[in-house]
Amino acid sequence: MSEYESVTKTPLRLKKDSGIKKKKNKEKKILDNLAKVEKTTGAENTEVKKPQTVPLTKAERTFLMMKEKKANGAILEKASKTHKQRVEEFNHHLDSLTEHYDIPKVSWTK
Repeated sequence: MSEYESVTKTPLRLKKDSGIKKKKNKEKKILDNLAKVEKTTGAENTEVKKPQTVPLTKAERTFLMMKEKKANGAILEKASKTHKQRVEEFNHHLDSLTEHYDIPKVSWTK
């Protein structure tokens, strides 16, 4: 008895396009229903609701003040030097490093 006798030798059957159904757009129906509800209730409720704000605690206020102070200090520090001065300072820093930190040669042809 051969190992392949139990295998069916019929061609493959592909699914037909008629078997595929599109999904219905439920979100569109929900949005339409909400729009209808808003139209009917919009005439009745003319009041505009304002979101209620929670007052900041003392710790939150001091945190925001310190955050703003640090941001202003960073801006002033960055604005105090020109681009040329920053480049010179960076080059001086690179010169002070050992050769271990040099960029390795990528191309070995030259």
